[in-house]
Amino acid sequence: MGEINKLYTRYIHNVIIAIEAIFANTVKSLLTALGIMFGVAAVISMLAIGKGAQNEVLEQIKLVGVNNIIVTPVQKAVDSEGDQSEDDNEHTGRRKSRGLTLQDAHSILETIPSVAKVSPVISMNYYAVKSGKSYPIVLEGVSADYFSLLNISIKNGKSFSAEQDKRGLPVCIIGDNVRNKFFNQDNPIGNYIKVGENWLQVIGVAEKRDFTTSASDEMGISSSDNKVFVPAQSLLIRYKDRSRINPADFERMSRGGNRGRSNDESNSSERQNQLDKIVVQVAETEHLSATADIVKRMLLRRHSNLYDFQVTVPELLLKQQQKTNDIFNIVLGAIAGISLLVGGIGIMNIMLASVWERIREIGTRQALWASRKDIIVQFLSESTLISIVGGLIGIIIGVSMAYVIEMAANIKTIVSFWSVFIAFGVSATVGVVFGYLPARSAANQDPVESLRH
Repeated sequence: MGEINKLYTRYIHNVIIAIEAIFANTVKSLLTALGIMFGVAAVISMLAIGKGAQNEVLEQIKLVGVNNIIVTPVQKAVDSEGDQSEDDNEHTGRRKSRGLTLQDAHSILETIPSVAKVSPVISMNYYAVKSGKSYPIVLEGVSADYFSLLNISIKNGKSFSAEQDKRGLPVCIIGDNVRNKFFNQDNPIGNYIKVGENWLQVIGVAEKRDFTTSASDEMGISSSDNKVFVPAQSLLIRYKDRSRINPADFERMSRGGNRGRSNDESNSSERQNQLDKIVVQVAETEHLSATADIVKRMLLRRHSNLYDFQVTVPELLLKQQQKTNDIFNIVLGAIAGISLLVGGIGIMNIMLASVWERIREIGTRQALWASRKDIIVQFLSESTLISIVGGLIGIIIGVSMAYVIEMAANIKTIVSFWSVFIAFGVSATVGVVFGYLPARSAANQDPVESLRH
């Protein structure tokens, strides 16, 4: 036990000498630690950017819903051979498609066994009115399954029932901003708001939904705050069914009114897509890609072999984005790691120079019976302490940089405990690894030759 205490006291004494040497050369020690400071700061800030990007992708996956497929209409129809097609050009005999319809949504649900839920989406811009107040909203016709498909919670009230959906009753679920505008002090449930020419009874309030600017409606992501949701049948019956030909256009066509009009004009007046989107949820993740392919082939048959729709799998796109982010994080980590490596080389170079400057001190200690181990411990402690102090300062700089990046560039950053721990651990290891060569060089100095200098 006495021997252990003796060794402990001896090595503590060597560490104290190292600390005294650092304070005796404060400026040089800080300059030596600069490489480690910025290396650790780079590691923490770069990993914070990568973690933020990863978290953003995960949030987007949550927003689009698990295992969802999005079907959207396209402006220009393309036939199966890849040629653009004018649907209604009666002179060229092109195939015709009815566009994206409610029947397409029903057929997907009824025909494909791997599909669990389907919701049509019809969006129109209107003004909501109540008690003399007017507010611009997006009126969205959906099915009762829409909210579970996109993970939208009903924080107050309830969702549509199957009966309300089927019969197209005048009921609605409002977004958070709509509630604040019309029912700031009152309970909206059971009250009425007027949208267009119809009075709708409020049966629920959707949760406030935050999403990033990079999230897009193509992936099925959109804020529900300024929306009024109604059953799809309610919108088609009580507002507008875009698949139906306008009576005025029908009369014009029956009189040959198409002559002299362009095909685009004729097409836009005669027929439009009934739906803006179809959201399809697959029961099992492993069936996602196969189901998307089946949906595409089924819709091709229903649409006269014309690609007037687009099938998107948001989760696969986001996972590909996640893979890209992972590669990006590796590159960033490697660049930050190189910064630490350069910092370690800087410590080694300055410590080697310090050995030659302190030959007299080394010789004196060896003459006073200091062993090679004592010299190694002294110089190794000095390089390690410089590296640790540089690492601690680097942590402060790195966390600050992550915050500044988020504020200035509007890029989400997340500083995790493990990134700080790893960066600090690596910085301490760098001090040991790159400080060993100078320490051994100091210990190998000949005491007589050292004193002669």
